[in-house]
This record gives sequence, structure tokens and C-alpha cells, in this order.
Amino acid sequence: MSQDVLSFEEALERFDPVLGFEVHVELNTRTKMFDAAPNVFGDEPNTNTTPVSLGLPGVLPVVNGKAVESAIKLGLALNCSIAEKCHFARKNYFYPDTPKNFQTSQFDEPIAYEGYLDLELEDGTEFRVEIERAHMEEDAGKLTHMGGDAGRIQNAQYSLVDYNRAGVPLIEIVTKPIEGAGERAPELARAYVAAIREIVKNLGISDARMERGNVRCDANVSLMPKGATEFGTRSETKNVNSLRAVERTVRYEIQRHAAVLSAGEKVTQETRFWHEDTRSTTAGRPKSDADDYRYFPEPDLVPVVTTAEWIEEIRATLPEPPAERRKRLKADWGYSDEEFRDVVNAGVLDQIEQTIAAGATAAVARKWWMGEIARLAKQREVEIAELPVTPAHVVELDGLISEGKINDKLAKKVLGFVVEGEGTPAEVVEARGLAVVSDDGALSTAVDDAMAQMPDVVEKIKGGKVQAVGALIGPVMKATRGQADAGRVRQIILEKLGVQG
Repeated sequence: MSQDVLSFEEALERFDPVLGFEVHVELNTRTKMFDAAPNVFGDEPNTNTTPVSLGLPGVLPVVNGKAVESAIKLGLALNCSIAEKCHFARKNYFYPDTPKNFQTSQFDEPIAYEGYLDLELEDGTEFRVEIERAHMEEDAGKLTHMGGDAGRIQNAQYSLVDYNRAGVPLIEIVTKPIEGAGERAPELARAYVAAIREIVKNLGISDARMERGNVRCDANVSLMPKGATEFGTRSETKNVNSLRAVERTVRYEIQRHAAVLSAGEKVTQETRFWHEDTRSTTAGRPKSDADDYRYFPEPDLVPVVTTAEWIEEIRATLPEPPAERRKRLKADWGYSDEEFRDVVNAGVLDQIEQTIAAGATAAVARKWWMGEIARLAKQREVEIAELPVTPAHVVELDGLISEGKINDKLAKKVLGFVVEGEGTPAEVVEARGLAVVSDDGALSTAVDDAMAQMPDVVEKIKGGKVQAVGALIGPVMKATRGQADAGRVRQIILEKLGVQG
């Protein structure tokens, strides 16, 4: 048997990766794709169902017109052609979370096709991803595996099925094979899914919360030996639901494929599952090809017909494209190329824009989101956007600093407690007594103690070495748990010693 993985560097020396992505976007329509059941996240299991979404005998589906409009919007945003006429098909397979034993999807006639998406990587390099199609379909239900390890299907004793998600409108975006990414393949994967998430959120057609499964990525990876022209056998890692996981999945699969091929073995065409705890994938089932699904036209639904006039009406409602928005914001905020790229790569463009709109300066917004908040996210190994910190919190924090109630050092402490769920910055300051000590009496006492402990420093200051004041400020800050106003402490020291600052 081959070793589990090869080093990433060695894998790229021997092979060229070929990528492909199938991104599923759950739409935020009020009802499901083919029936009037509510499309709501988080309700009690199996409460948002109708006979249609449960696939009971004798029921007839009806297409959700709002979902069709959303699909057209997304197709246009991805520079796709929109079909004049398309139909739905039955994709036949048995799985417990698919109550009809088939999924209503689109096969040979997708609503949108032949598009592209231009990405900007972290260093500003541009990379075009060709889009093969974007088609409409319905989501499956959700299985919860019980009795195994960390909710995995492996070793589970039994599974529970929730059909609330069955029938929720989906748009699946399928890329053409992506070549030429080389060592930047993992970064490209993350950038692509981030761009899709940004687009659908900008269009208002999806809540785009990956932790809820609103955006999920199936990541396909294969390798070609250097100089080869024929694609290798691919694996498809299913339902990857965070940007970090997408990047790590692609990197791991490149290393795993390279180890298999370098050992003279064959890669199995199969689905796989990503495990964040071990940062590795495990095998699922042999991957089916299109023929295995026995597609045939859905007999209970009429074709979807579009007109040029309708498409242009929809195009006129599209918001400012994200790429154009970024250019405008960069100019408005006055960030350098590097500063702005860091903001985009950190995924906090929206947060900074909202913080500025709420009253903060561009410099203050960037300082906190790219500074202490980013540090807290890294410490907890989560995306910045996953922290319970809002633009309103940042504006309130800055206001407390401006009012002299806290200093920067205390503000960082306050943010930590906000992240822990202890309330707003003002509530944390009040509850934990973190306000700056501005009482001259208390500060004067602390200064006297510091001078008594360090008479040599006092003599240096009296002798004209005013910069030595810092040596006295430190003990005062320690005595007041960092809550003293350092500027006021300096004034008190100089006043006591009769020295001009």
C-alpha cells in the first residue's frame, strides 16, 4: 500500500493538478422549489413538509417562479448565456434523505451555460475560471448519524432523517476542468468559492451562510504526470462547507493522489468526505457517472421558457458587481493596494463597509477588523466573520476610546469579553470595571508609590532626562491593572517633580 500522502512540494514536482468545482447554492425563497412548504432554517425536524416534498403518491409539483428568476440573476452575474427554453429531469438514485427516490434537477438543458468568473488571488494575480453550467434543482433532506464518532456515518448505529430541507431550491454551478493553477490550486479553490458566496449574497438570492449549508462545495481533484495531456482519475470531496476547509481539502487530495500514483497504484473514482479534526478525507462511495443516474425528462413539469425582454428586465435589477464595488470602496477608503487586498482576503469587506457607514473612519475600521479581531479569530481557528463581533460593537468601542473611558489596551481586553458573549463593549466595561482610572487622587497615590520605589529614576528626570518618565509610568499602569490614563500619569509625574515636559 502507498503512504498516506506525499509532501505538497514533491507532489507538485511530479504532477499537475486539475480541479473542478460543483457549488450548491441554497436560495432564500419563501417556499420550496416545487411546492408551498416553507423554506426556513432551524425549525423542528420534519415540520416544513407537504405531500409534494415528501414524494407521496399522486402529488404534482409546481415550479417556484422566484427561484427561476434567481437562477437567471446568478447566470447573468456569472457571464453565462441564458437558455431560451429548458426543462427539468429526474435524476434517479436511492438514498434515505431523498423521499421520492429521485431528485428533480436539470440535465442536458440547464437554465444558464457557458460563463466565466474572473478571480483575483491574494497577491493580485488574476485567474479566469470557465463555468460550464448553472442549473436548478432541489435539495435533499438531512441525515444525522447517531452513535458513531463526531456524527460521522462511519460506525454510526443508526441515522435520523429530517425532510425540512428536502425540496429547498438549489442552483448548482459546475465549472469546466481547471488547469494551470499549479501550487496555487488550494488558494484558487478558496478564492473561487469565496467569490461565488460573495456574488450570491450581493444578489440577495441566498443567505450564503456556509456554516448552515447555504453554500456547499463538491471539490474535484485529479493529477496528471508532468508533460501528460490526459486527465487523471478524479475524486470528489462532498459538501465542504467552509472556505478554509475547501482550501485544505484540495491541498490534501493533491498530496493523497500523488502518494497513490507515486506508489504505482490507481486512484479510485469515488466520493470522499472531509474531516476538519484530522484534516484529511475518507472514502465514501464509488462515484457514479451521468449514465448511472438514468436521467429522463420530468413528465410532471412543463419547460421553462424565457424571453429576451424578461432577461433584460432582470439584468437591469442586478446590483453593482462585486469587482466594481471593490474598486469603488478602495478609492473611497484610501487604502493602499496591499491594505485593501488584505481586507478582501480576510473576508471582512462587508464588516468594514458597515462599520464606516455606522460612523467610524476607514482607518479605525481597518485597525480593529484587521488587528485585534483578526487575532482573536486566528486564536480560535475560525473565520473572522464567525466571531460574534458586529460593526456596531466596533463603533461603540471606538466611541469609548474617544470619550477617554478606555484606552487601546483596555479596548483589546473588552473585545475579548465581547467575543466570549458578555455583552456590548459598554456593558463589558461597566460589568468588569474596565474604565480608565482618571481620578487624580488615585493616580497621585500610585505615582508617589512608584517614585518612592525608584528614586534613581526620579533623580534622572530632575536632571533633565524627561524620557525616563516611562520607567515610572509602567509601575503606575501595573498598579491600576492597565486602566490608568498614561498621558495624565505623565503630567502628574512632571508636575510633582517641577519639570517641564
